[in-house]
Amino acid sequence: MLTKIYENLIVQTVCRIMVPFIQVYALYVIAHGHYSPGGGFQGGVILTASLALLFLAYGQGAVISRMGRRITIVLCGLGVFIYAGIGLLCLLLGGNFLDYAQLAPILGVSIPRARSLGILGVEIGVGLTVMSAMYSIILDIAGSPPAE
Repeated sequence: MLTKIYENLIVQTVCRIMVPFIQVYALYVIAHGHYSPGGGFQGGVILTASLALLFLAYGQGAVISRMGRRITIVLCGLGVFIYAGIGLLCLLLGGNFLDYAQLAPILGVSIPRARSLGILGVEIGVGLTVMSAMYSIILDIAGSPPAE
């Protein structure tokens, strides 16, 4: 008789130990994407990998009960809104789309710092969007029920 992988105590324990470290690393990649290689896309994929690991260890129902389709849709929309909102704010302030130097007067910082903070905001938006879109693909492949 085959046992289901999410009933394995060793796999669940290892996942419980590993997943927080993977998620902190993903947040590190997102937060430092404007200083070093990496950023929103890579961090979003790493976050999705941690969710996929939980999905494999605990089963579909346990993960979907914590992060269902509705939350996924909201996070995807929020990420796009953050990205586009920062770009539109730069346009409204008289610059080009994603011209972060225009954010300096609003943020009350120097132009290089405004660029750094603007890029960080965009990286967070991209990370949210990529994570939720990739997670949605995993749910589609697994055949989870659609959002009500």
